[in-house]
Amino acid sequence: MAELANLEALSTRSGFNAAVRHIKKTLGIVDQLGDKANLGDTLYEMADGELAGERAALLLRMLLVDRLGYKTLSVNLASVPQDLSALPQEFARWKGVDLVVSYRHPDLGLLIANPKSAEELAGFGLLRKRELLVIYAGKGSAPADGDCQKAAELAAVLFQGGTAEVPESLLRGGFAAKKAPAPAAAPVKPKSRKAGKAPAPGAPAESPRVPPPAAVSTGTAKMTPMYSVAVTNELFHNGNVEAWKRIISSYNAKYPDLKVYIYYEGERILDINSLFKWGKVKHGSAIQFAVAGAEIKDVAKLQRYLAQGASNQFEAFLRGPVSGVMKLFG
Repeated sequence: MAELANLEALSTRSGFNAAVRHIKKTLGIVDQLGDKANLGDTLYEMADGELAGERAALLLRMLLVDRLGYKTLSVNLASVPQDLSALPQEFARWKGVDLVVSYRHPDLGLLIANPKSAEELAGFGLLRKRELLVIYAGKGSAPADGDCQKAAELAAVLFQGGTAEVPESLLRGGFAAKKAPAPAAAPVKPKSRKAGKAPAPGAPAESPRVPPPAAVSTGTAKMTPMYSVAVTNELFHNGNVEAWKRIISSYNAKYPDLKVYIYYEGERILDINSLFKWGKVKHGSAIQFAVAGAEIKDVAKLQRYLAQGASNQFEAFLRGPVSGVMKLFG
């Protein structure tokens, strides 16, 4: 039945053309691999939606395992570190082995990264317990050896918040981390205020600044790390909930291709109303959010508005028609 299903996909022009495109792209990637490039880097730079998800999983198996013979180790994470930022610096020391990792994100699906790249690994966000992580370790076109298996095992320990003693043999070799390009200087634009584009008077003068979103590519989609919003109202009540719903609706109206994910105590919140119904989100609690999409914008502004919506100044977002969408983002 599986074979028939695969053949049926080739029976239509669109299915056949999609298969041909996939084969051509795969052959192009093959020419870059071996000792020339890391598969995680290649997929990240291509940012091709047709090479995402399960198709990317096929590439991992076909190119790294079948073709290059990389050692693999899969683990359902028993524990997770609070911060992944220290891992790329450690893995960059492992010049004796090439590494690729895949992670089954509960919201975005399969994510792939070169763990020696801070930019790529940041897109994994906060790892979740019991989610699947697979580590691929090899030596390019050279045969994989015991060091590769050892590297995969040690990497699994580090990804679960443990510590590991790295043998000298993993620190010597030609698999150095790819240098990140220097960021281009952004032109300075004069500040301007447009009527109707800012929240009502009483908005907090200062909010925590959000750095430019670092995200891993899942084809054309990216996801920022999770950012925290402190609840400064005495209780995150129904008014705060409605303010958040209107803020997010405004953001979605401006950026319909972007999606805002809300988290509380490590769990994704599918219905914002549940934050009020629980009655547990009080002053001092932190609600987290992340944004996913192809071209992520205005995250800092979104965080400022959500911070006001979680304060006693939430009423600024409840003015106007109930069915209308506020123009907070231009």
